[in-house]
Amino acid sequence: MSSDVISFSRGAPSLDIVDIEGLKAAAIRAFDEDPARVAGYGTSVGYPPLREWIAAKHGVDVDQVLVTNGSMQADAFLFDALVKPDSPVIVERPTYDRTLLGLRQRRGQLHPVKVESDGADVAAAQSLLESGVRPVLAHIIPNFQNPAGVTMSLQKRQRLLALAKEYDFTIFEDDPYLDIRFRGEDLPTLLNMDDADKVVFASSFSKTVCPGLRTGYLVGPADFIAKIAKMATNTYIAPNMLAQATIYQFAKSGALERSIETVRGALAERSQVLQDALHKYLPNATCTSPDGGYFLWLDLGEDVTVDKLAPAALKRGVAVVKGTDFVVDGGQHSLRLAYSAVTTDQIPEGVQRIAAALDDCRVSDSGS
Repeated sequence: MSSDVISFSRGAPSLDIVDIEGLKAAAIRAFDEDPARVAGYGTSVGYPPLREWIAAKHGVDVDQVLVTNGSMQADAFLFDALVKPDSPVIVERPTYDRTLLGLRQRRGQLHPVKVESDGADVAAAQSLLESGVRPVLAHIIPNFQNPAGVTMSLQKRQRLLALAKEYDFTIFEDDPYLDIRFRGEDLPTLLNMDDADKVVFASSFSKTVCPGLRTGYLVGPADFIAKIAKMATNTYIAPNMLAQATIYQFAKSGALERSIETVRGALAERSQVLQDALHKYLPNATCTSPDGGYFLWLDLGEDVTVDKLAPAALKRGVAVVKGTDFVVDGGQHSLRLAYSAVTTDQIPEGVQRIAAALDDCRVSDSGS
């Protein structure tokens, strides 16, 4: 992608909010303090001190934690363990495009429930269950949902847990944005509310530290984590010990807390600047107002399709992601905008380019 393209497409922190010096120092400490484990194969469950740190963070036993090469690897293990061809799976609509890809690759039978302003439509999920659908899994992104940007309410979390217990299915709580709240009060995780071993939780350090270290993790019932650990052993023997040891040293030193504060502050500002620019330059569009995370969902109205808008925007020098990527069907009039990798001075110009591309599409349509 050209360096002059303003990109709202990638959910990654821009380099200016990554603590490069802190990470360099953490890597050196990892080699100095634990050279044998850093340089060796290690164990499939992950770097032991980081595993213990994660267990303490979530208030669980260490045998309930598995540290992986990114949370996408954790997702893949979970899907392989639970989803067979034609297995019913409840997914949010819209949801993360890679989730849809992974479930489709395993030929899961997808049952979308719409995402509302306070999270997934749990009443719709209940209706599915009452109609006879028996899912093996419900995939939920509860905080600052990707791509919709909304957060699931406490009441919906409680009701979903009750349904999982009543109908005996696993809730996959996919929560890489948990620590990136920049407005409002924290809500308990489904994992912490679960008293029936119905939740498997996944998260990542990509959003709070940096994506290049490729470290994620699963937390769940100990017997399920043991099953996944065998799959991990057969897949790669062990994950990246150096990356995990670096993150452990980064967390242990207090640099992780400082990094999270830096990310929160930058994203709060960028989110607001983006919303202001959208209201100014695209006043007829509607957008979410996220309380945290990386993404904002933009509805443009039915007079333009994103299949035309996305390439027109790229010609104008701005990259966006089509809403159609995040749903089983639909999304033709929506965009996901990531504000994490753009600086505040780029955002208004980027939105003006989207507005100009929108005008290009309308002129093209009226002339055809």
